[in-house]
Amino acid sequence: MKKRFTPKNIAIVLVFLFLLIQSIRFEKTTEPFDAKKDFVALSSPGTEVANTLKAACYDCHSGQPVYPWYSNIAPISWWMQNHIDEGTRHLNFSIWGTYSDKKKDHKLEECIEMVEEGEMPMVSYTWMHKGAKLSDEQKENLVDFFRAQRSLIALPDAN
Repeated sequence: MKKRFTPKNIAIVLVFLFLLIQSIRFEKTTEPFDAKKDFVALSSPGTEVANTLKAACYDCHSGQPVYPWYSNIAPISWWMQNHIDEGTRHLNFSIWGTYSDKKKDHKLEECIEMVEEGEMPMVSYTWMHKGAKLSDEQKENLVDFFRAQRSLIALPDAN
């Protein structure tokens, strides 16, 4: 009696499936840059904070993600696009200028919380993007910048 599930047969099936899923592509999302709406362009942070935002936040939270070579390999590409879609759904720095003051205040509050608690940038992102791993000083600078931006927002009194 011949074995059907030999390691060689399983390997052949896995390679075939891997090659097959490469045909399932996603549309890489990028938006034209509009300085009238972009967070960095509107808020004019210093060079250090701007570079930190671009390196640690903008790939998932803007319309200008940088797609590395491995973003063409499924299923990694699906996972990455899901992160980008989810990230921009929650916060999109490319359309910051379209947010109401109330929404900006809330998003900045969330940014402070996420950076302070170490939830952003996500650990899974920093594995492949070593430049996105924030030092304590970078975290402090970002939080200070976000707080300063919140103080500039004129919200009506809650009374």
